[in-house]
Parts: sequence; C-alpha cells; structure tokens
Amino acid sequence: MNHMITAYIGLGSNLGNSQTVLNGVVKLLANSEHFCMPVMSSFYQSSPVGYEDQPDFINAVVKVDTSLSAQSLLKFLMAVEKAVGRKRDEKLKDGPRIVDCDLLLFGREEVKTENLVVPHPRMTKRLFVLEPLIEVGPKAFIPGFGYAKALLEEFQEQNLFVDQKITKLVA
Repeated sequence: MNHMITAYIGLGSNLGNSQTVLNGVVKLLANSEHFCMPVMSSFYQSSPVGYEDQPDFINAVVKVDTSLSAQSLLKFLMAVEKAVGRKRDEKLKDGPRIVDCDLLLFGREEVKTENLVVPHPRMTKRLFVLEPLIEVGPKAFIPGFGYAKALLEEFQEQNLFVDQKITKLVA
C-alpha cells in the first residue's frame, strides 16, 4: 500500500434500518484495498438539523487509514452512498436519507475545492459529530480549531449545544 493517512468519516442515516446501513458502509470500507483498520464509534441518535420534519438520525464516525487522496476518498464515499441506495434531492439538501457519508478530517490537511471542504465546514458546531469523533480519535485535531476534545469541552462550558439533543445508543 502507498503512503497512508488517517481520515475521519461522518456517517448518518434516518431511513430504513439505519444501524444496519451504517454497519454495511463500514464493511464496504473494510473490504476495500484502499483502507486499513476502520474503527467505528458507537451509534448516536440525534434530532434533525435544518429541515426538522423528518425522523431522528443515527450517526457515527469512522476512523480509517487510507492510501487515497482526499478527492479520491470523496468519490469513493459518493459511490458508497449510491451503492447503498442514496438518491440525492437537491431541493431538500437536509432531508431524509438512507445514508450520508461526510469526509470530516483528512490528516491535518485543509482542502478547499468546488466539491470538497476539509475540515468539514459544519463539524465543529455539531455535537453528533464531535462526540463520536472524540470516541474514535481522542487526539483528533481539527485544522484551524485545535483538538476536538478541547473544542467540545469549551463549547459545552459555553452551552453552545443547548438545542442539540443526542443520545448514545447502547448496542
């Protein structure tokens, strides 16, 4: 395998059997030659953000070592979404979906292209991303923000997650 980089991928689902869908995504990663040792967080149930007239989401974060570039990883994740049955609705971007795979972090790299921004632009404001991220990457570093754990603690002290309801699901 080529040079490996650690990436963090946010997963979400609120249609079908979400836990089965997210486990299936991780199996696809584990079975690909481009990834080594995927580790998935616990599942977290969260209220929808933006478009609220939909079921709660099941979220998780996966830590992987990959030989892919950030752009190639994005293409792979979009192919996984399609393979699992996601149909994108441009009119309802935050609407219900069988799966959502977001590239959150790619090593300590910052990427800004037309179709990809890393670190994910909204990850630092979402408890359902930070909690599982810290679970699988206690030393995860978010370029431009610092360590995820310190950021989460600071936001909790300031009560910035006051409207976000998440529940860690016990398997």
